[in-house]
Amino acid sequence: MKIIFMGTPDFAIPSLESLYKNGHSVELVITQKDRPKGRGKKVQYTPVKEKALELGIEVFQPDSINDIESVNKIKNINPDFIVVVAYGQILKKDILQIPKYGCYNVHASLLPKYRGAAPINWSIINGEKETGVTIMEMAKGLDSGDMIMWDSIPISLDDDAITVHDKLSILGGELIVKALDDIKNGVANKIPQDHNISTYAAMLDKNLGKINWNDSGENIINLIRGLKPWPSAYIQYKDDIVKIHKATLIEKFKEGNNGQIIKVDKQGIYVNSKDKTIILEEIQFPGKKKLKVEEYLRGNSIEENIILN
Repeated sequence: MKIIFMGTPDFAIPSLESLYKNGHSVELVITQKDRPKGRGKKVQYTPVKEKALELGIEVFQPDSINDIESVNKIKNINPDFIVVVAYGQILKKDILQIPKYGCYNVHASLLPKYRGAAPINWSIINGEKETGVTIMEMAKGLDSGDMIMWDSIPISLDDDAITVHDKLSILGGELIVKALDDIKNGVANKIPQDHNISTYAAMLDKNLGKINWNDSGENIINLIRGLKPWPSAYIQYKDDIVKIHKATLIEKFKEGNNGQIIKVDKQGIYVNSKDKTIILEEIQFPGKKKLKVEEYLRGNSIEENIILN
């Protein structure tokens, strides 16, 4: 089977590798443009481009996937499938109609829940107990096509957006190979989504990260877990915006205002929420690396009884 693969971030790499290692002919990899990154603003390849070059696959990086040059390049390959995994551009009808068997997307949620850009993050922020991957036939509309195959994983209390991302990327690589084989062999079932129960996982922005200490402890912990590694949950301590990378939830053991630092020790910074106490265990001050509170306290101090806004 001739496949064109479209993807950009790390999440897409297991799917590309799985197709390649299972004998499918990946004729072309299409990925977003390389962009400057880091303090030095050095241009870096996308993760998918790096992997494609390692595998010896041609890479194409158009400004627009829907322009004439892109459409003609795809038509000339005459693919059986187009596989899309977190590519970053919307495919229009001209491209969706090209492959013999269609275009298929590896989506990191159990559709129709969490359509959109950040399904992993929002599933954790919203306190879901499980998530998964859905292989979906692409159609007009946002993540609204027929479902071909799916599988789920539990979200444990130890999970965050990083660990769930890694688990789902591997699961996606396993499912896409099975799905394409079923489609080619004519045994795949296409199940329409129930659009009435769909939910939307909006793009993340930095404003989401501000912790509301009037919220429940569970919601605050879920926010911290769900916003790793970016944009990160944060507090304002005096004049500094401090990112919170890890925290634990315990029963409230000392009365005080919501957002009040009631204790500081090597375990962390203890802050009251509406119903629980949160121990902030790993923090990052502006321009500094992230540290366990125990490490930070070796040369610095955190003032007790301050109320965090």
